[in-house]
Amino acid sequence: MTKKEAFLSVMRNEKPTAFMGHAFDANPQAVDFGPPITQLFYAIIDPITTWDILQFSGERYKDNWGVTHRYILGVDPGIIPLTDEENQVIKDITKWRDYVTFPEIPKDLDWEPAKKAVAKAKAAGEFVMIPSFRGLFERLHSLETFENTVVDMISEPEACNEFFEAYTDWKLEVFKQIIDNLQPDAIHSHDDLGSKNSPFFSADTFREILKPHYKRLYDYCHSRGVLVQHHCDCFVEHIVVDFAEIGVDMWQGALPSNDIVKLQKQLDERGFNMLMMGGIESAIVDDVNAKEEDIRAEVRRAIDTYAPGGHFLPCIGSINCLVDKNDPIVVDEMNRYGAEWLAKHR
Repeated sequence: MTKKEAFLSVMRNEKPTAFMGHAFDANPQAVDFGPPITQLFYAIIDPITTWDILQFSGERYKDNWGVTHRYILGVDPGIIPLTDEENQVIKDITKWRDYVTFPEIPKDLDWEPAKKAVAKAKAAGEFVMIPSFRGLFERLHSLETFENTVVDMISEPEACNEFFEAYTDWKLEVFKQIIDNLQPDAIHSHDDLGSKNSPFFSADTFREILKPHYKRLYDYCHSRGVLVQHHCDCFVEHIVVDFAEIGVDMWQGALPSNDIVKLQKQLDERGFNMLMMGGIESAIVDDVNAKEEDIRAEVRRAIDTYAPGGHFLPCIGSINCLVDKNDPIVVDEMNRYGAEWLAKHR
């Protein structure tokens, strides 16, 4: 059984468990196309993502959407929207069409580096995943202030729905080109919908404003034979069953602040096989002062607590530790102790 086959078996929640270890063990371990793109977790980067997101860096810059950002390589953990009342693109959500110009995807993008990386990964029996950043909610709160976004989703649901419908159309074209050119096993769809300990909005708001559009997006992926990994390293236990209902095959970022054990039971009761990838407390393992024994103990706690319930593989919410020296320890313990746990429970 290849790593990819073992991973897919766990994703389907098959018994006996085929694998227990680092959730990204079956993915390509490093992809480097050179500056400005260096290793980006366990995925292969497509040229649309480079053009739309990754080509930019600096103290203060505007992207293709007119959004002001900061991203200093080697300093910032990620791209940081600097959206405020003065520079926000959308001044009035009810008139968003007057402010937003959807950028046209260039027809001359170079797909060859990504195609070669995909071919190499598939030849090695690896699980090929292409990331697509700026999900529905994250796109809107980069175009207007975060505060205005959460207020608008409650007070102007019709306008927000219209925006999300239009943005979903744009994302569908992105997904179509990715699948046409690269035929990945999965698309990693990125949209954070809460903080560590609380959601940004209610389940009712999610179901009214976001759920229909995400279902349309993910139904398309499934119609093309592509799985969906949704990144959301937040407290979202109130809508995790909704994730399964819209076609999320893998929820990546299942923080332990969520009641993962309860969610495992809920998935079982409803007959869903959605994989939860996470369970490890980043505050323990991704601390510059963390001791190795504490890092390994936290990994073991996560496996011992969540592996028995199924629908689970361990990883940290941010995928890689921001403290570089800690990451190899976390990955090693996930695979070392995961194999030990598996030997006892098969």
